[in-house]
Amino acid sequence: MPTHEEHERFLREFRRLTPEQQRHFKEALRWFVDDLGSGAFRPALRVKRVVSHPGVWELSWDADGRATFQYSAAEVPGERHIVWRRIGTHDIFRDP
Repeated sequence: MPTHEEHERFLREFRRLTPEQQRHFKEALRWFVDDLGSGAFRPALRVKRVVSHPGVWELSWDADGRATFQYSAAEVPGERHIVWRRIGTHDIFRDP
């Protein structure tokens, strides 16, 4: 099971999402965690690098729902560690 942490900004933005948006993200997060173990993400998540910010990745959780994250040093040997950076609409890409 991967470990994770969230930037304070991510937590603030998450709290501003509607309950439905939060639910959509949590559903996508379950897929994301499952796929981390397999090494390949399902196409519906549209996981890809953020071109303008090396080391930052994006995840699509709804038609206009995005979250950015980065991989960090493992806190548990053999497990990925994810740092969640931003969550919201495409507007988050101004400063991912």
